[in-house]
Amino acid sequence: MTTSEAAYRPVSVEAVLDAPLSRWLWLVKWILIIPHYIVLAFLWIAFFLVSVVAFFAILFTERYPRPLFDFNTGVLRWSWRVSYYAYGALATDRYPPFSLGEEPGYPARLHIAYPERLSRGLVLVKWWLLAIPHYIVLGFFMGGYHSGWWSGGLIALFAIVAAFVVAFREKYPRDLFDLIVGLNRWVLRVVAYATLMTDEYPPFRLDMGGSDPAGRA
Repeated sequence: MTTSEAAYRPVSVEAVLDAPLSRWLWLVKWILIIPHYIVLAFLWIAFFLVSVVAFFAILFTERYPRPLFDFNTGVLRWSWRVSYYAYGALATDRYPPFSLGEEPGYPARLHIAYPERLSRGLVLVKWWLLAIPHYIVLGFFMGGYHSGWWSGGLIALFAIVAAFVVAFREKYPRDLFDLIVGLNRWVLRVVAYATLMTDEYPPFRLDMGGSDPAGRA
């Protein structure tokens, strides 16, 4: 990785693999997480509406209103925690908090740096045209995306494989964990770009591991 590639990026995704993990809890997490699914369904409707308002704000003022930015960051942060607990990683048994804020003690964390200025020109094309190559890749990774959690695709498949290993060997494969987090990191970077929260184009690069090499502010 070159120095420029390793430089700070506005989206930082961190994860810590919990141990020990329950051998069989993953079989019922789809039930346990239903309250989050319900709340996230409404939050993602709000996320879409806020993004529309932000689109026009950026177009006319070159600024993403800070309260709207903080709300949408919170929705992504909440979604990442739920996905990490459920079938986007299955890497913790700690039930995710019902919170839009940062939860430093939770093993899945997301930080998006607030941009002081955003391009008026890019806001017209980045969410549909420029992001198309990433959408193609992410469709393979994710399989589908519904109200803040992803289902199917490689990510869920690898998470289920890891859960089976935990069930029979009581240990989450570290290499598989690094890969799963790297795939999720790619997803979250693209989501932040496509929803107008940053002008920095996401790299076509799989940064694996729990620690984000991009760091944070």
